[in-house]
Amino acid sequence: MQILKLTKSGMPAAWINVEQAATAIAKNQVVWSLGEGMTLLRGGVSKEGIQSSMDVPAIIAVTGAREYSRAIPVLTNRALFRRDQHRCLYCGGAFSASSLTRDHVIPRGKGGLDTWCNVVASCMACNQLKGCRTPEEAGMPLLAVPFTPNPFEAMYLMGRNVLSKQLEFLQPRFSDKLLAC
Repeated sequence: MQILKLTKSGMPAAWINVEQAATAIAKNQVVWSLGEGMTLLRGGVSKEGIQSSMDVPAIIAVTGAREYSRAIPVLTNRALFRRDQHRCLYCGGAFSASSLTRDHVIPRGKGGLDTWCNVVASCMACNQLKGCRTPEEAGMPLLAVPFTPNPFEAMYLMGRNVLSKQLEFLQPRFSDKLLAC
C-alpha cells in the first residue's frame, strides 16, 4: 500500500510506503493527515501483555517535505495510458495497456517530439492506419487534446493502487483537461 506524502501546505511530494509513513508519525513530523483508519500496524507486546499499534492514514502532510519538483512529469507509456484512461484517442475504444501504443500526433518522421503534448494513447489498429501522417492527413481527428499533467495529476499518474481517499484529495485539483470517466 502506498501513502500519499504532501507538504504541510498540501502540495504533492511523493508516494511512500507504510513503514516510511510510520517513521514520520513516530518522529512527530506529520502536521495533518486524511484517511485515518486505512492501515493499522501492530508492534510488539509489552511486559504487561499489551500490543502496540499505530494507525497510518492514507495521506500525510509532513513538515520539511519538498513538493514534487518536476515541472514536467516523466513521460512513460504507463502514465500516458492512464492519462488517456486506457482509451484510444482516435476510435475511443477502451483497451488494456498491452493493447495500446504511444502515437505521436505530429509523427517523429515529420519532426514531432516525444512530449506530453504530442503523444496520445492509440490502439494498434488506429496507430497502423494513421501511419506517419498527422491526424488531419489521415482523416482521424483526435477525441481529446493531449496535455501535460499538473503536479496533482502527475502524482495520480505515478501512483500504483490509488485509494479512494487519495483520489478524493487529488481529483478536485485536476485540470479540466482530463477525459470524463
